Order: sequence, then C-alpha cells, then structure tokens
Amino acid sequence: MSTDTGAQSGPAEGAFDHRMAEFGSNDAFVAAALPFLAEGLGAPGEPPPVAIAAPARLDLLRDALGTDAKDVGFVPHTDWYTGSAANAVAQGAGYLAAHAGPGGSIHLLMEPDWAGRAGSSPRESAEWIRYESLANLLFAPFSTTALCVYDTRTAGPALVEEARRAHPGTGLYEAPATLVRELDAVPLPPPPGDATSLPVADLDDGVRTWAAEHGLPPADAELFSTAVTEAATALGPATGALLWGRAPACVCELRLPRGVADPLAGFVPPPTGDLEPGQGLWFTRQVCAYVDVRDGADGATVRIQYA
Repeated sequence: MSTDTGAQSGPAEGAFDHRMAEFGSNDAFVAAALPFLAEGLGAPGEPPPVAIAAPARLDLLRDALGTDAKDVGFVPHTDWYTGSAANAVAQGAGYLAAHAGPGGSIHLLMEPDWAGRAGSSPRESAEWIRYESLANLLFAPFSTTALCVYDTRTAGPALVEEARRAHPGTGLYEAPATLVRELDAVPLPPPPGDATSLPVADLDDGVRTWAAEHGLPPADAELFSTAVTEAATALGPATGALLWGRAPACVCELRLPRGVADPLAGFVPPPTGDLEPGQGLWFTRQVCAYVDVRDGADGATVRIQYA
C-alpha cells in the first residue's frame, strides 16, 4: 500500500466505525482529513467533528477548511495523549460522555503522538497497538466514527503494518483476542535475583513501606500501594508478591493461582468518570505506567510498574 495516498480504510462492522489512514506528506494528510471532517459536518444530529493531531497539522487543517474551520474542534494531540494507553481509554470515554451526540455519535480524527510517549520505545509502541486493537471492543457500543491517521515518516513501516492489524477494513485486520494474545506471547524479563519477597497478608503496608524505602515520596508510595492492592483484590487471591527497582520505576509482581484470560481486564471504564479506590484493575492501569498480565500453565503473573 502506498504511504502517500491518504487513502483510508472503509467502515468497520458494528456501531463503532474504526478507520485508518496513512500519509507520508502534509498534503496527503490534508487529503485524508478533509473528506472525513466534511462527513462529520454533514452527519445529521452529530456535534461538530474534532481533529486531534500535531499542532502544525491542525494549522494546515484550519487553512484548508477556510470558513468551515469555525465548525470543527481542534485539540493538540499533546493535550490528548498525556499518559499510558490505559489513560487514552479514559480520555476517550470521558470525552464521549461529555461531548458526543446520542449513542456516542461524533467524528474524531486522531493522530498518535509518535514524538511523545507512544513512540518512545518498542514497549510503548506495542502498548499503543494493544489500545488500538482493544478499542474495537471497548467502543463497540458507541456510534462513534474514528479515523486514526498514521504519519509513515515518524511511525515507520513496521508500526504502520501492525496498526493495520488493529483496524477493520485494512485487509490485515486481526480480532483483538488474537492480536493481544500475540503481544502477550513476548516473555517478560525475569525478576532480578535480589527482588524482595513480600507476604501477601502484608501487601498494603508492605508495599507502601518498601516503596518509601526505595525512593518514592509518601504520596506516591501510598498510590502505588493502593494500585497493587486494587489489582490483588480484583484478580486474587494472590499467592506471592515480589518487589524490585527504585523510584520512580518501582515494580511489584503478583502471582495468582488462576489465569485472567479476559483481554479487557482493567480497560473497561467504570460507570463514574471519577478515579477512586474500589475500581480494581482499572484504578491500577490508570495510575501506573505499566501493568502486564501473563497467563501461564500454573496461573497468572501480574507485573505492576509505577513509572
């Protein structure tokens, strides 16, 4: 597929219309974006479409739209994608709740920030592909139309190829369960030999004390401890816990006697948009940089890294 045509995939099956466009020049970006925004402007009963993209590209769109620019929302992607892939789920769900029309109807043009966290490492990029794939399940009940635009000059051909597998209509689409299972097949690095074993009966106080001793400020140590206990409560009972690292990259690994299986575990937003204890693995994913869940023959491993 040419990377400079601006061509976008066709509609997805179901209510959530999840499309993808690739571009290798600013002209190709505008060529892909304008018809999509025009479609949103003409959709009966929908609020104005929104473009979430690099600030320089938003300027290109304003110029190309002319007087129609006043009817389109513009959000710098550095304001939208401010954290982990799980944070992006929360941002999207919150935006739909506050601004979308009936059933979640709205057109969103979305450009990942490859100069930021999403493109900072292979691990971060893999987490982004996980998010793109799970979005097909998470937002399936909504009548939202999303066009994810990928700049091949910054994302690179390998990542764009993976992104095609997360978007229906590209010809390479894989079901989320299949793609996520493949991502999870990559083994986690083994814990260091000097990792601290912690009795699960002392999980809350033990994690908090250990984290403070290893450099986390008191408020962060409290938050990390709560995140670990939320995961253990939601997925447990845990049979063991290991701790290692130093602030801010403190790590706790929980061992569970049973598998988790659900690829959406911790990604489904709670009924209320407020982040608070009692939300299980959702809370953990929202406050921690990485939450890796791996099922094995003898149960599951849940590795939680604060930052």
